[in-house]
Amino acid sequence: MDKLPLLKKEIAKVIVGQEEVLDEVIITLLAGGHCLLEGVPGLAKTLMVKTMSEVMELQFRRIQFTPDLMPGDILGTEILEEDHSTGRKFFQFTQGPIFANMVLADEINRTPPKTQAALLEAMQEKVVTYGGKNYSLPNPFLIIATQNPIEQSGTYPLPEAQLDRFLLYIKLGYPSEQEELEVLEKTTGTYKAQINKMISAEEIIKLQQLTREVHLDSALLGYITRLIRATRLESTQVPEVKSYVEWGAGTRAGQALILCAKARALVKGRFSVIPEDIQYLVYPVLRHRISLHFKAEAEQLDTDFIISKIVEQVPIHAK
Repeated sequence: MDKLPLLKKEIAKVIVGQEEVLDEVIITLLAGGHCLLEGVPGLAKTLMVKTMSEVMELQFRRIQFTPDLMPGDILGTEILEEDHSTGRKFFQFTQGPIFANMVLADEINRTPPKTQAALLEAMQEKVVTYGGKNYSLPNPFLIIATQNPIEQSGTYPLPEAQLDRFLLYIKLGYPSEQEELEVLEKTTGTYKAQINKMISAEEIIKLQQLTREVHLDSALLGYITRLIRATRLESTQVPEVKSYVEWGAGTRAGQALILCAKARALVKGRFSVIPEDIQYLVYPVLRHRISLHFKAEAEQLDTDFIISKIVEQVPIHAK
């Protein structure tokens, strides 16, 4: 736990600003899930993930998703081998790039549903099945998928059921003027950051176990339950949900919010969840788990607007 602030400080040698995004990716890792990172090109998404893997002593792989990418290109495939001593031929499974601790699935919405589904199955089960055999993925295992919000031609949007497999949906914004100035200065001169390895895979696994031990008061558990139920038409009292939402969040959203709130408490140096943890994380937890109908699209409303109204109207303590 003491290493988490040092971890962020080390990453900051390379990545300027984006502290909230960095926190959310670390929270995803501590909670044992995967995240979807959305941002326009040129905001250093790949560099951020690669730097994190270096600081954490994790094996990193980047997969560029394209329309012709096949499941075998991600998971691996069998190759015909020959035993030179006996002349016997046999098939040997060759692991694909998914066999790494931290995998960047770049532009996941540019590959067909069959390939997306293969990746998402591995995310959920943390094993790859090929030829009737199971191959365990490394531990810890984190997939960070990215997508570009501005160019949708030639893409295959992830279905809601597959989006739900991502613990957090993180939106990456533009840097501030001062941050952008610092980025330009560092990246166009002779500056080269020296990255130190701060934490091992074994220590991350221990932190993941510690995350589940963080205290969550029963009153806050009730608050999380009310927030999740407020997204559903049959149980909500929020007018904006009744007017604009087609489908609300499932029970997995509540599990995600609990684990992420516990992880954020740990990142902030606490062993107990506070309401601020929940209210901060309810956006990345719910924004991909609420489906809006055409009326919301016509009025140019997004899920973050709906979530803000839920947070405003759902009390922390039951009445």
